[in-house]
Amino acid sequence: MRTLIKLTQDSRRVEVVGTAVLLDGVLESLEITDLVNHPRKFQILYAAPDATHVAGRIALTAQEAEAAKAALSEGHRQLAANPAAIAERFRMAANRRAWTEGVE
Repeated sequence: MRTLIKLTQDSRRVEVVGTAVLLDGVLESLEITDLVNHPRKFQILYAAPDATHVAGRIALTAQEAEAAKAALSEGHRQLAANPAAIAERFRMAANRRAWTEGVE
Protein backbone atom coordinates (compact mmCIF):
# COMPACT_ATOMS: atom_id res chain seq x y z
CA MET A 1 0.00 0.00 0.00
CA ARG A 2 1.43 3.36 -1.06
CA THR A 3 0.75 6.45 1.03
CA LEU A 4 1.64 9.84 -0.45
CA ILE A 5 3.15 12.06 2.23
CA LYS A 6 4.03 15.14 0.17
CA LEU A 7 5.50 16.47 -3.05
CA THR A 8 8.90 18.13 -2.83
CA GLN A 9 9.53 21.60 -4.26
CA ASP A 10 10.84 19.96 -7.44
CA SER A 11 7.69 17.76 -7.69
CA ARG A 12 9.19 14.46 -6.50
CA ARG A 13 6.87 12.18 -4.58
CA VAL A 14 7.58 11.30 -0.96
CA GLU A 15 5.71 8.08 -0.21
CA VAL A 16 5.58 5.37 2.41
CA VAL A 17 5.45 1.88 0.96
CA GLY A 18 5.36 -0.94 3.48
CA THR A 19 8.09 -0.16 6.01
CA ALA A 20 10.09 2.32 3.93
CA VAL A 21 9.99 6.01 3.01
CA LEU A 22 10.62 6.47 -0.70
CA LEU A 23 11.66 9.60 -2.58
CA ASP A 24 10.49 9.36 -6.17
CA GLY A 25 10.38 5.56 -5.91
CA VAL A 26 13.88 5.19 -4.39
CA LEU A 27 14.50 4.13 -0.79
CA GLU A 28 15.24 7.16 1.38
CA SER A 29 14.74 5.96 4.95
CA LEU A 30 13.34 3.21 7.13
CA GLU A 31 12.48 5.51 10.03
CA ILE A 32 11.28 8.98 10.96
CA THR A 33 13.68 10.89 13.21
CA ASP A 34 12.60 13.65 15.56
CA LEU A 35 14.58 16.80 14.82
CA VAL A 36 15.40 17.23 18.52
CA ASN A 37 17.62 14.13 18.30
CA HIS A 38 19.23 15.01 14.97
CA PRO A 39 22.89 16.08 14.96
CA ARG A 40 22.29 18.68 12.21
CA LYS A 41 19.19 20.18 13.77
CA PHE A 42 20.20 23.82 13.28
CA GLN A 43 21.20 23.37 9.63
CA ILE A 44 17.89 21.64 8.90
CA LEU A 45 15.88 24.33 10.67
CA TYR A 46 17.75 27.01 8.71
CA ALA A 47 16.81 25.32 5.41
CA ALA A 48 13.28 24.25 6.47
CA PRO A 49 12.04 26.36 9.41
CA ASP A 50 8.76 24.44 9.77
CA ALA A 51 10.42 21.00 9.96
CA THR A 52 9.90 18.91 13.09
CA HIS A 53 11.12 15.52 11.79
CA VAL A 54 13.31 14.09 9.05
CA ALA A 55 13.25 10.90 7.00
CA GLY A 56 16.70 10.55 5.54
CA ARG A 57 17.31 13.82 3.65
CA ILE A 58 13.63 14.81 3.68
CA ALA A 59 12.42 17.45 6.12
CA LEU A 60 8.87 16.85 7.37
CA THR A 61 6.37 19.04 9.17
CA ALA A 62 4.53 17.70 12.19
CA GLN A 63 1.47 16.80 10.11
CA GLU A 64 3.56 15.04 7.42
CA ALA A 65 5.55 13.19 10.07
CA GLU A 66 2.41 11.91 11.77
CA ALA A 67 1.02 10.66 8.44
CA ALA A 68 4.34 8.96 7.65
CA LYS A 69 4.56 7.38 11.12
CA ALA A 70 1.02 6.06 10.83
CA ALA A 71 1.75 4.56 7.40
CA LEU A 72 5.03 3.00 8.63
CA SER A 73 3.24 1.57 11.65
CA GLU A 74 0.60 0.01 9.41
CA GLY A 75 3.35 -1.42 7.20
CA HIS A 76 5.07 -2.97 10.22
CA ARG A 77 1.76 -4.39 11.45
CA GLN A 78 1.08 -6.01 8.07
CA LEU A 79 4.63 -7.37 7.89
CA ALA A 80 4.38 -8.89 11.37
CA ALA A 81 1.25 -10.80 10.34
CA ASN A 82 2.74 -12.16 7.10
CA PRO A 83 3.74 -15.86 7.43
CA ALA A 84 6.51 -15.52 4.84
CA ALA A 85 8.00 -12.56 6.73
CA ILE A 86 7.86 -14.51 9.99
CA ALA A 87 9.70 -17.45 8.41
CA GLU A 88 12.32 -15.07 6.97
CA ARG A 89 12.93 -13.47 10.37
CA PHE A 90 13.43 -16.92 11.93
CA ARG A 91 15.81 -17.89 9.11
CA MET A 92 17.84 -14.70 9.58
CA ALA A 93 17.97 -15.18 13.36
CA ALA A 94 19.18 -18.77 12.97
CA ASN A 95 21.86 -17.68 10.48
CA ARG A 96 22.95 -14.85 12.78
CA ARG A 97 23.25 -17.23 15.73
CA ALA A 98 25.20 -19.76 13.66
CA TRP A 99 27.52 -16.99 12.48
CA THR A 100 28.22 -15.78 16.03
CA GLU A 101 29.00 -19.37 17.05
CA GLY A 102 31.48 -19.69 14.19
CA VAL A 103 29.43 -22.02 11.97
CA GLU A 104 29.57 -21.05 8.31
